[in-house]
Amino acid sequence: MSFSLDSKVKEILKDPRACAVLDKYAEGASKNPQMKLVGGLTLRKLASFPQSAYLQPHLEELDKELQAIE
Repeated sequence: MSFSLDSKVKEILKDPRACAVLDKYAEGASKNPQMKLVGGLTLRKLASFPQSAYLQPHLEELDKELQAIE
């Protein structure tokens, strides 16, 4: 399965490699219980919310690292 910013959060959280990439840019995100509430959203949509604004400057790097997972 390939990953990107258009992957759903729940798909990313199921894969330890994708979780590690997410945690690199959003420390502790994979262990945050609130992530289950947004599982149906894509990572791109989640990053558009004001609470996730800290991800905005890193979206391109995050996307590249997620896509590199094979």
